[in-house]
Amino acid sequence: MITSTKRLVETNGVQLQVTEAGDRGAPVVVLAHGFPELAHSWRHQIPALAAAGYHVLAPDQRGYAGSSRPQAIEDYDIVHLTGDLAGLLDDVGAERAVVVGHDWGSPVVCNFALLHPDRVAAVAALSVPPVPRAAAPPTQIWRRKVGDNYFYMLYFQEPGPADAALGRDPRSSMRRMIAEEGFAAPPDTLVDKPLPPLPDWITEDEFEPYVTAFTESGFTGPLNWYRNFDRNWELTAVTPAPAITVPTLFLAGSADPVLGFTPRDRVRDVVTGDYREVMIDGAGHWLQQERPDEVNAVLIEFIDGLGLK
Repeated sequence: MITSTKRLVETNGVQLQVTEAGDRGAPVVVLAHGFPELAHSWRHQIPALAAAGYHVLAPDQRGYAGSSRPQAIEDYDIVHLTGDLAGLLDDVGAERAVVVGHDWGSPVVCNFALLHPDRVAAVAALSVPPVPRAAAPPTQIWRRKVGDNYFYMLYFQEPGPADAALGRDPRSSMRRMIAEEGFAAPPDTLVDKPLPPLPDWITEDEFEPYVTAFTESGFTGPLNWYRNFDRNWELTAVTPAPAITVPTLFLAGSADPVLGFTPRDRVRDVVTGDYREVMIDGAGHWLQQERPDEVNAVLIEFIDGLGLK
């Protein structure tokens, strides 16, 4: 039976709480979660990848759960986030790793391949495809597109309001977001609506770690990731690697609403290496939790095909 352990790792000026499984010395796979998630979001993948012969590292990324929560907004930019992953590899003595990211974790691992090209063996992006750098700062593009309509990424930009609204009742906030209701309107406007039931892919016991973590940590650290979109745009004007040259997988659910505003028709502008795309019919955004067996099969086939063992 595969067991995992948790430990704190000093990396890049912060401490990250890392869930670890598999043998030291085996090829390393790093799992980078998204918003509002945790390493716990990979609970179905960690033992499967370890059983397949890989050394798995799944951090609670900076700002989340038991990891450091720096105060400055700029401490959550893409240089810091990718630097954290590089530090994890240093900690275990690994030259390279397969980096797998879901939701916000996807831009982190894709940019890891651009900013640390010598440390990456392959990239797997879940739910959010690799996208080239935009022609203008992202918030400018979004404001032109949505006008006065609500868009959660713009709502998250101002420090304070979203932090307070989500943090007022973390249990309700998490429940609405996991049910994909909480991104459609400002949290304050949903207060009087009945809470949606938990989706059938998550039990109350599996849901509880999210409630505990965000009750203790709040949402400011995770929201600060969003407040760096324009800064990240500036920081990535020139990157050590101009494109992702390693094998890259994009894996998503056909019912994921993120695909509606994150088109994948320009993937080849940023990925020049081998590229594979897999869509899981009927799956939504929380892909690796909703359809773990299918996700595990695709990930293991992709990683095994790299011939790292």
